[in-house]
Amino acid sequence: MILDVYEAVTSRRAVRGFDDRPVPREVLERVLSAAAWSPSGSNLQPWHAYVLTGEPLAELKKRAGERVAAGDPWDEREYEMYPSALKSPYHERRSAFGKERYSALGITRDDWESRQRAASANWQCFGAPAALFCYIDRDMGRPQWADLGMFLQSVMLLLRAEGLHSCPQMAWSVYRKTVAEVLTPPDGLVLFCGMSIGFEDVTVDYIRTGRAPLDETVTFVEG
Repeated sequence: MILDVYEAVTSRRAVRGFDDRPVPREVLERVLSAAAWSPSGSNLQPWHAYVLTGEPLAELKKRAGERVAAGDPWDEREYEMYPSALKSPYHERRSAFGKERYSALGITRDDWESRQRAASANWQCFGAPAALFCYIDRDMGRPQWADLGMFLQSVMLLLRAEGLHSCPQMAWSVYRKTVAEVLTPPDGLVLFCGMSIGFEDVTVDYIRTGRAPLDETVTFVEG
């Protein structure tokens, strides 16, 4: 399957329902080998990726599921996911996303139990047969975290070129200790996010999240 670059970009979305078809190891290697060419300042390549499939991923899902069932408190996140007070227009965009997300699942605003159940699907990778966990050295600064984002975007677009979908998940950062039990990363690394990878389960309903009009995010300065 070969996609035009524009098609890969516009068809990429966070898929939250995968079927159980395995993702071939050679496909994952091809994607990650190409993604290694992502830009990074002074070619630092600050990403550290772990890919789980099979029994290791099943074990991680099991351990995460046990924590959810026991109601264990979240691990303290090692970075601030959002500013404590989101100003406009970011607050409105986040609120609209939440409303669209739960409306697609038929969950009302006050149905906290259903919301929690939907959120817990994160830690089962939405049924995906493969998952990537992306770390960064804790000594790195904001520019290197931006490099991490470019690497992850490359991975997601290359997965689309292979006919696959993905879902980047910062939700894993609050179960970072459970992830570390399975992966045993060096102490100097911080877990940024996980990413579920696989073939989309087309029976799962979704609403495509919109984007702001161009004039809200782009300013052209022309001669």
